[in-house]
Amino acid sequence: MNIFVTKLNYDTSESSLRTSFEEFGAVESVNIITDRMTGRSKGFGFVEMPNDDEAKEAINALNDTDMDGRTIVVKKAEPRKERSDRGRSNYRDNRY
Repeated sequence: MNIFVTKLNYDTSESSLRTSFEEFGAVESVNIITDRMTGRSKGFGFVEMPNDDEAKEAINALNDTDMDGRTIVVKKAEPRKERSDRGRSNYRDNRY
């Protein structure tokens, strides 16, 4: 199961996030999303756990708990939606 974790402290490391989730079972991967320009954490990330029951237990136990001084939000990740072009093509198509 892919798990979405948000409201992370900008100083939270992938290894400390992994450690928190490993208390509930095997962790396949951990990825904290960073800004491309600065390399700084964006305050959210993803944890992949192969066992759905363990993942659900981790979500229930860790959601709304304190991690590195911040109350984190933990939930099942939703599939990524297709990104729109934000109206850019409409502007080009409507030029005279």
